Amino acid sequence: MAEEIWTPLKLLGWTQGFFAGKGIDAPRLTAELLLATALGCDRVRLYLDFDKPVGDGELARFRDLVKRRSAGEPTAYLTGAREFFGHRLAVDARVLIPRPETEQLVELGLEALPEGGAALDLGTGSGALAIALALGRPGAAVTAVDLSPEALDVARANATALGAPVTFVAGDLYAPLPPGLRFDLVVSNPPYVPTAELAGLQREVLREPRLALDGGADGLAVLRRVVAGAPAWLQPGGLLLLEMHESHLESLPALCLAAGFERAEARRDLAGLPRLTVARMAAPAPPA
Repeated sequence: MAEEIWTPLKLLGWTQGFFAGKGIDAPRLTAELLLATALGCDRVRLYLDFDKPVGDGELARFRDLVKRRSAGEPTAYLTGAREFFGHRLAVDARVLIPRPETEQLVELGLEALPEGGAALDLGTGSGALAIALALGRPGAAVTAVDLSPEALDVARANATALGAPVTFVAGDLYAPLPPGLRFDLVVSNPPYVPTAELAGLQREVLREPRLALDGGADGLAVLRRVVAGAPAWLQPGGLLLLEMHESHLESLPALCLAAGFERAEARRDLAGLPRLTVARMAAPAPPA
């Protein structure tokens, strides 16, 4: 009997059905991304060469990727990349995978960041926020901090690859910053998942760094420190943008007001879920 010949179209059809049976999100897209990775091409090429036989080595690479994905390894770690705000970022198990919802932080941040202004990204991870801000507002001084040296290696490589002028600093939140710096904008997507909820997260999410997920008993352990320290580093009229857990709808804006911000409000994402808190310092007093 002749050995079966596998083509991109046949592989995509089989894998889509296999992933759907496993309950994997976006089974067709996932199959396309993994096959493109195995073949070293883009997704368009899969359809241009839809009937071209796939070589044994490429087939073995693809089967390995499918096996790992079905075992719960995130697609972005398998492909080594994730799109964020129009930029292709390298990602691996050292960093949290950037989510589309987080792009709302960039949109609001770019609106608030003046030409030649200064922005601070706390807990930068892959560098997604800092890089998007630096590329979206040329001339701005963007600083990014992370506690994980491994995450900073990923972020620096991403910034270099994309030509984003970001200053990266290793340390715990504001601690490594030189005194005297002031920012027009502070953004952060910190760990905010309540510890008790971690076990119930999708198995793919549990493959991501716990340091970037675990927000303590109420999810606010890191957020409290970000909020408490922000007024000392923000210019008058400066803005603090935070991603948050839906349970922080009232508590996080209240923390901001208690810390000295003039205004603070929660914002919802396109799905209607509480996603962000926006807090602003009092504007400078007008001249007498």
